[in-house]
Amino acid sequence: MSCAGRVAVISTDVFDTLLIRTSRSERTRIFKGEQLFSALLAQHGWRIPVDVLVNTRLQAQRLAFRGLSLRKTAGEVRLSDIIYRQLAILGVPQSMAEDRLRIEQQVEKASLVGNQQLARILRAHRMAGKRIIAISDTTLSGPAVEDLVRHFHGPHLVDRVYSSADYGLTKRKGDLFLAAAQAENVSLSELLHIGDDLLADVKMPTAKGITARHLQQPSYRRYLRAADALVTESKRFVRGSSKGRTAEASSADPSAFGRIVLGPIVVQFCLLIWAYASEARASGTASLMFCARGGIGIREAFERVIARLGLPLDMPRENLMISRLVAARAAILAQRHSAIEELDREFKGSSFAEVAAALGGRNYELSQDWQGLFTGQHFLKLLFGHSGTEVFSDIKKQNELFARHLGQLAKGADRIILCDTGLYASTQRLLADGFPALRIETIQFARSNYKGHGEEHFAKVTGLMVEQDVYSPLNVHSCVLRYWHLIESLFEPAVPSARLFSEKGGQVAANCGDITFGKINPAANNPLLRGALDYIESLPPNGGATALNAAEAAWRRLRQAITRPTDAELKCLEVAGRSVDFGRPDILQIFTPAQHKGFMTKLALLKAQLWREGTIAREFPYLKHALLPLLGTAHSMRGLLAELH
Repeated sequence: MSCAGRVAVISTDVFDTLLIRTSRSERTRIFKGEQLFSALLAQHGWRIPVDVLVNTRLQAQRLAFRGLSLRKTAGEVRLSDIIYRQLAILGVPQSMAEDRLRIEQQVEKASLVGNQQLARILRAHRMAGKRIIAISDTTLSGPAVEDLVRHFHGPHLVDRVYSSADYGLTKRKGDLFLAAAQAENVSLSELLHIGDDLLADVKMPTAKGITARHLQQPSYRRYLRAADALVTESKRFVRGSSKGRTAEASSADPSAFGRIVLGPIVVQFCLLIWAYASEARASGTASLMFCARGGIGIREAFERVIARLGLPLDMPRENLMISRLVAARAAILAQRHSAIEELDREFKGSSFAEVAAALGGRNYELSQDWQGLFTGQHFLKLLFGHSGTEVFSDIKKQNELFARHLGQLAKGADRIILCDTGLYASTQRLLADGFPALRIETIQFARSNYKGHGEEHFAKVTGLMVEQDVYSPLNVHSCVLRYWHLIESLFEPAVPSARLFSEKGGQVAANCGDITFGKINPAANNPLLRGALDYIESLPPNGGATALNAAEAAWRRLRQAITRPTDAELKCLEVAGRSVDFGRPDILQIFTPAQHKGFMTKLALLKAQLWREGTIAREFPYLKHALLPLLGTAHSMRGLLAELH
């Protein structure tokens, strides 16, 4: 490697440049680290299964990077923060964090080899008077990286390490190079950088005026690591599938099912809400808003979980009077495509006048043009035309009242985090289009594009438990996609959907009534949620690990109840009719009555059922043992094909 005379400082990337990773993948390294940590915890009286540690670490890491992608300012994920949240979720004392970080170093040393050829070159330039520094995008601290370099190359190769985790700046954004040059008191043109990443180590520094050398690694190493990760994940999948079932709930008792099966799953969901919110709180001023109606039940469970487990969260939390109808008004006024697409789907077969009544909140005497069959694009022309003045005025007034409500709750927060059940996050999409000046993001139980609409808003939507479009046998959490209305019903209290706003004493009110936290008991007449809340209250103060361990079996039990329901489970899990919402009074029944219809008619009706497996078990008591496996195979094949794509 030649070095121009003007170069005063040579910087090197660390991982896969100065230190070469072996074929051991990140998943395998994490598993090995948690295996060692599990053994250490056992010595201190904490018996936490390795897979529970691995799952919690992966989730904490995923949400940390997710939060980083949504930050307004520069930043980097730090391993110390990931470990802090992992231990907090599990209820393990933070005094064990240093031990876990020490294990991480131990595993890294066993998964790296020194690039001795590059080290010899760098030493020669160091002897010639050049200063050698290391610049790394990593979750590890500078001292941790220094320790790794020293382990493989001795103490006198690198003069200083610049870690993105320490500086909150990165090579991939270019600002870490600027910070390093400033600290070294050299101009960018006096810096030469070596690294393997084409973007972070070549294109970005070159764009800054830094001389760059690309030390490309053989592509086969990437394939070997991918194969290693696949083997590790396959072993975890087999272990999970072979574990015993959870204690049987009394299938005819919804409260018992809620406590034994849904309880651990709800706790797992709430712990992930806490992890996401904690990351957001650490990077700025954020407000967590629980969307009516499902958010009311989620908020009740969440507050109980963090109180029971002693999880700190210094963040404003509010219940938001919102619905897709409310969110659509803002997007309609902004004439956004999201509103047109949503309205076309929701009001197919309706008239323009019917849509006007839903959005405006009352019936209107409208011209004949408004009696035609609804299309979103033509509706906008009517709404913004002369004949739509009255409707437009009402929609605008309703939107202004909602905007006041939103502003009163946000209280100047620079990030608004909506919390909802799921799936497509229409509310997020519509609100973001209607209020482009606000930074709005959404976390929800599951995220799925079951509508087949645009996914541009998915960048700001996180499915905490599930992020896929269809059920996959490889992901037990995705079983909820086969009976999503169960999750919605679990969290939604018996209150009207927010439709119309009014002003009372300077405060904004809505037809749904006062939904502020504590005003409504979401478990009233909801034995499944009541059971889940009872489970939360039964946890010990450090019971995070207990709940997460129970959740592993609870998910398998839930999948069985959804996909192969017994007669008792049918009665236990059959939820009330679901509101169509969007300003309409229509109710969708979980089971379409078919008692007196013929066999072929019943089969034909299956496609329209909200819970097909439940319908089969109910309508075909003798054939269900054949039909349910066939339906399960069809779902599994569809999911596996989706995975391949």
